[in-house]
Amino acid sequence: MVMKKKLIVSIASSVAFLLIAAFAYAAGSKDVRAADIEQAVVPQADGSVTANVPAMPEAAKSSTSTSNTAYIRELPDGEPVAFHEVWGYVMSGRESEFDSSMPITDLCLFSADINSYGEFASIPDPSALKKKYKGRIHLVITCEGRSLTHFCIDPQYGVRKKLISEIAKAAKRYDGIQIDFETIPARDSANFRSFLGDVRTAIGNEKWFSVAVPARVRDISDDIFNYNKIVQLADRVIIMAYDEHWSGSQPGPIASMEWCRKVAEYASSVIPQKKLVMGLPFYGRTWASPSLASAWYFSGVNRIMNENNAHTIQREDGIPYFTFTTTTKVTGYFEDTISLVNRCRMYQSMSVRKIAFWRIGQEDPSFWPWLTLD
Repeated sequence: MVMKKKLIVSIASSVAFLLIAAFAYAAGSKDVRAADIEQAVVPQADGSVTANVPAMPEAAKSSTSTSNTAYIRELPDGEPVAFHEVWGYVMSGRESEFDSSMPITDLCLFSADINSYGEFASIPDPSALKKKYKGRIHLVITCEGRSLTHFCIDPQYGVRKKLISEIAKAAKRYDGIQIDFETIPARDSANFRSFLGDVRTAIGNEKWFSVAVPARVRDISDDIFNYNKIVQLADRVIIMAYDEHWSGSQPGPIASMEWCRKVAEYASSVIPQKKLVMGLPFYGRTWASPSLASAWYFSGVNRIMNENNAHTIQREDGIPYFTFTTTTKVTGYFEDTISLVNRCRMYQSMSVRKIAFWRIGQEDPSFWPWLTLD
């Protein structure tokens, strides 16, 4: 079975074109594999879950659709996949995208952002989720940019202690705290780990403490996100096994099966099964080739116009501009029920008992009946 789905579209557009990607990446900090799968029958899932899933058309058993329909949903064979814990991320302000019938044990509310003063810009209110969900709710703490992260975790600036106090205060309304700092300066490795230790102490052992880390397939010298050291401080370590290919890379799967296998193999060799949570993507991404958005020197105007048969200069408020039409190839990779179930089955076969999804609201809704809790 082909594990990846590839969309190639030719689009005529002007130089000032706007490419509207159907698989837009809806999160600030998240810009970031083949097992033989046994085939059987479509499962009969619990009615409370399937009640929210629309009826699906008959699936064409092929990897390429040639009809006028852009995408015909296909469903896998076999039984649902069971895990001991399923974590799901929900964006603050989009809590309505979560349905309490989803088989989720842990909800992560994203996020409490830190401002340029090392204080919380805002803290999401979990009240709405608590009314419809009785599982654990975790507050995700994020910090954008290397300079701000350095400012917040290096003790010499006097901000860190106050920030940790604010985190401990915020934790009182939640079941746990998750640290998701993704832009840490290399020289702050020790500061980051001591910061994690101080947060762990401040929130107390009665609260869950988790840390989100980027995917690794091997040991890296002087790794800021050293799994061996972080796992000693956290109750759960969430491996962000996605963004194998990102907006600045060549087109490719967000998380190919073989890459995910290598990530899980390495993580399992370092992190105890009890603490390991493998993250899966719900989102997709598009790439345009050639990418026409660029900046250029005045001396290049004639060359660009001649190469593209643009012969007219117009003005808007006295500012000159030109247009031309060209063809752009757009390649999109995304996740559907088949790819998600295949990846879940692979992780299950590797004795992974806990998974997480980035993020709820981006998924193929027909996926949920294929996931259960054990």
